[in-house]
Amino acid sequence: MAKPSKSDKSERRKVVDDIRRKQRSAQKRQGTAILGVCILVAVVIVGAAAYNPVKTAIEKARYSGKSLDEIGAKASACQKIVEKDATGSGEHVNEDVQIKYPDAPPAFGKHWNVSGVAPVPQAQRYYTKDSRPELEALVHNLEHGYTILWYDESIADDAGQIAAIKAIADTLDANDTNGRLKFKAVPWTSADIKEAKGKTFPKGQHIAFTHWRVDPDTQKQFGAWQYCSETSGEALADFMKKYPFTDAPEPFAM
Repeated sequence: MAKPSKSDKSERRKVVDDIRRKQRSAQKRQGTAILGVCILVAVVIVGAAAYNPVKTAIEKARYSGKSLDEIGAKASACQKIVEKDATGSGEHVNEDVQIKYPDAPPAFGKHWNVSGVAPVPQAQRYYTKDSRPELEALVHNLEHGYTILWYDESIADDAGQIAAIKAIADTLDANDTNGRLKFKAVPWTSADIKEAKGKTFPKGQHIAFTHWRVDPDTQKQFGAWQYCSETSGEALADFMKKYPFTDAPEPFAM
């Protein structure tokens, strides 16, 4: 068998080198494509994360200078107020005790009593899932005359609804010259639903107002709820007028 000539070896080397060159080129193109996809995914993720806060800020600007009853939907978005007998005033439990409140959300009950924690200081009025105080602390705020607006997870994902809630919190803060507009807006989460043994807001309702009051004639205590399909400053204004902080079990404690 004849040995390959130098020209044959050279030709074969050329073919092999050409194959390797094409492989390197293909690998480079593949790497560039993967990098491009990664960059695109990162841009989409960052963009999605930034979208809601930006949209919320834009939506909130619409309410600049508006009164409370001009923010969000009309009062017709809310159901009739309901009340039930309340208990728990002055009934304090240790802060390591978790209380299973039967109502969604709670309007009264046993609660924590920890300086600077429960009740929650008045300064902050709007909370997210990550910043919200424990229910046992918020119930102490209810005992002191607060009205609490609770919003569910569908509202938490809606930039327009959150804008209205933030505008409500800011408006009440701006107009509270004597510390008497006791108000907090907080999320009602899936974890809370689990703690309440699966109890949720009524079907189609995503906002709830709660308040704890004492009847001035009988001294009997009641919890009050109003549920809404969307955020309504008009309904909240009516609710807080009907249930001022002064009718609570301990109205003048902050």
